[in-house]
Formats: sequence, C-alpha cells, structure tokens
Amino acid sequence: MSLGDDLDSRVRGAAMAWLRRRSTPENPVVSRAELLGFQFEGRTFPLVDNQLGIRKPQGFSAALSILTTYRSDGRSAPYEDAVGDDGLLRYKFQGNPSHYTNEGLRQAHLQGVPLMWFVGVQAGLYLPFFPVWITAVEEAAKQVAVALEEAQRMMPVEGPVSPLERRYAERVTQQRLHQPVFRQRVIQAYETSCAMCRLRHRSLLDAAHILPDRHSLGIAAVSNGLALCKIHHAAFDQNILGIRPDFVIEVRSDILEEIDGPMLKHGLQDMHDQPISLPRHRADRPHRNLIEERYEMFRSAG
Repeated sequence: MSLGDDLDSRVRGAAMAWLRRRSTPENPVVSRAELLGFQFEGRTFPLVDNQLGIRKPQGFSAALSILTTYRSDGRSAPYEDAVGDDGLLRYKFQGNPSHYTNEGLRQAHLQGVPLMWFVGVQAGLYLPFFPVWITAVEEAAKQVAVALEEAQRMMPVEGPVSPLERRYAERVTQQRLHQPVFRQRVIQAYETSCAMCRLRHRSLLDAAHILPDRHSLGIAAVSNGLALCKIHHAAFDQNILGIRPDFVIEVRSDILEEIDGPMLKHGLQDMHDQPISLPRHRADRPHRNLIEERYEMFRSAG
C-alpha cells in the first residue's frame, strides 16, 4: 500500500466515522459549512468540493464523495440522477467526461472504494448516504451506477436483469434513498414542526403524502407532502380529519361528537377549524389541486 493509498483509506474511515456520530435520528442532516470544515488529523479536509458535485482531493486517485444539489419542485437539477432499468441509481458525469472528477469516479469503480453521497434537502443542507459504491461506468450515457448497500454491488449491470433482482433494487432505492430524502425535504420545508399541532420533535414527525403513492398524482414532491406528527399523520390517513382547500383543518363530524379523554379533545377535536402552518417558500407549499383532490377523498369517506 502506498502512502497515498494509506491517506485515502484513513480519510474515508475518519469521515464516515464522524458522519455516524453526527447524523442522528434527531438531527440527520449536515450543513455545507460542516462538510467544508471537516477536521482530519488536526487540519481542515473538506468532504465536498466548493464548486463541483464530485470531490476528488488532490493526491487521491479516486473520488471521495458525490453531491446532488437541492432543487425545489419544478426546478430541474443541472445533472439529473435517475434509476436505471435494473433498479440501480445512476449518477451523471459532470461537464467534460475526461474531467479529473469524472476520472475519479472511474477510479472509484476500478478500486472498489466506498464513497459518501450527499443529497440536498434544502439550500445548504444535505442528507448523507454512506458507504456507497460505483458498480459500473456507462461511458455512452456519461454516468455511473451506484450501489446503496453491499448486496447491490453483486447485481449485474450489463446484460439482462431478472424481474426479482430489479424489484429488489427498486425497493432498496425507494427505502434507502427516496423515502428518507422526501421525509427530510418535507420536514425542512415545515421547519421541523407539525403542520397541525406545531410539535417540534423531529423524531416524532413524518412526511405525509397528501395523495398516496398509489394515486396517479402521488409523487414524492414537497408540494405533495405535509410534515405531521405521528398522531395527526395517522388521523389524516384514516380520514379522521382532513384539510379543506383553504388550508383549514376539518375533523369528521362523528369524531366531534365523541366523548373521551383529553387526547381526543385536545389532540383531535380542538384541531377543527384551525389553519395549518405553511412553508415560507411558496414552491414548497401544498399544491391546491392536490389538497382539493384529497379533501374530496376525505368527504367521500365520512
């Protein structure tokens, strides 16, 4: 092992150990400032590039990290990452395919080294995924295939993939990347607060879909999401309460007539006719058409 290889492995190990300590269930997102200011053996060693999406430190042959920039609903990222036909994620080359950062991705694949992937959930805030691996370089499409867990590294990328393998990869991608990113983007948009009761404990908050996944409009976009505490999320999904098109909560009439303990009264009945809190940024607010569609579902179920 060369001195360069030793430094590479020490940096990767130290960075991922720090992320395990830093990224907790209560506070899983990290700021750009923290990533740029990471300390390694007494000196600053940035984990992301100041301008580029791929970080390949000087003296390293392989890339250290990749980054996906946050874009609000309706705005396309400069490089669109996608899921391939095999269910594995793809990360696009950035700029000239022969640029040193893209060569760093090729070397990460050849060497089989683990990387960190930072996915933007708000401007300057990222949800880290690590370790991830580059499992293939697809030169014609100017992209690489990315595995989110060890088992995905064994999946064939070239040639036919069985339906079972594809479903497995899609499930991993959905559970390990898309759902956590959707959750954090929604919770960040609502400033870590339940839209109904204003509870501010992140570990007790969910990202609720206004229209469910199975609905044709039930996409994982912030405008189709609400930050709700677990009680109000369940009540919303069970049509115990709904949200009118004017963003005011409506509790089902039979629930209003019930007599029970303080949880029913203060947790549900007192929500009736109360406005929900909305994100500051207009692009993050619930789409009115989705709210109207969901309200009709609530009325039909009552």
